[in-house]
Amino acid sequence: MSEKGSLARQLYNEEGENMLEKKAGELRRKTFETIYHAGGGHYGGSLSAIEIMTVLYYDAMKLRPQEPEWEERDRFILCKGHAGPPLYVILADQGFISSDRLEELDKNGGSLPKHVDRLKVQGIDYSSGPLGQGLSVACGMASAAKLDKKDLYVYALMGDGELDEGQVWEAAMTASHYQLDHLIAIVDRNRNQIDGSTETVMALEPLEEKWKAFGWNVQAVDGHDTKALKSAIETAKAAKGKPNVIIANTIKGKGISFMENQYTWHSGQITQEQFQQGLKDLEGRCKG
Repeated sequence: MSEKGSLARQLYNEEGENMLEKKAGELRRKTFETIYHAGGGHYGGSLSAIEIMTVLYYDAMKLRPQEPEWEERDRFILCKGHAGPPLYVILADQGFISSDRLEELDKNGGSLPKHVDRLKVQGIDYSSGPLGQGLSVACGMASAAKLDKKDLYVYALMGDGELDEGQVWEAAMTASHYQLDHLIAIVDRNRNQIDGSTETVMALEPLEEKWKAFGWNVQAVDGHDTKALKSAIETAKAAKGKPNVIIANTIKGKGISFMENQYTWHSGQITQEQFQQGLKDLEGRCKG
């Protein structure tokens, strides 16, 4: 695995196949299986974030799996810590942790809690649980890197329901004031949160204009289009003098027919029959 990920140098193979898209498909299936074997969990927000994490970990970020505390590495803040399963799957795939540990997800005595914990898992930069705090931590890391003149980027992945938290907007002001242009926030805009649609619980629109008003460079993309995400991150890196936010429009429960766009699948358990249906759904999408 290279410092920028094994797929960074070649987005397409000789047959013209989008390798990031293929990897995202593999990770979505493995994430779905891992949550099921754990007895249930946060399906919706985990499956909506797959392509975002795929592009970050297999293209954008500088990392050394065999040297997880490498000082020059890019940082990833999973603000929506309940989406830990796909991150664990990626860390296992890249060699940060053993793939056998995926069986420990949410198990008594296991080392992979539902919400990510940096003290228990190599490759985790931030322990998450309470929502709304991650962007503040990302601001601190980006500020420290700027003061130390380190050419690294800090990526913060937030849920859109998380934007209800006032601390997010305090951090947004901080990042703009200190011109943290090596901070790239990504909003998993699946438009659903634990209690219903985001626009019913606490309307966020016009979301792009809100971020612009706080002094951020703003882009909105299809959050399931790996090529669009890759391009947006490259554009954000080229921008200077302002923090960057990418609003990634996604589908909660992406890939599973009975979960898509259903806020009730923020978290839950499924039957064996539903599991088989999910696998069938994912197989069909991979072939399509």
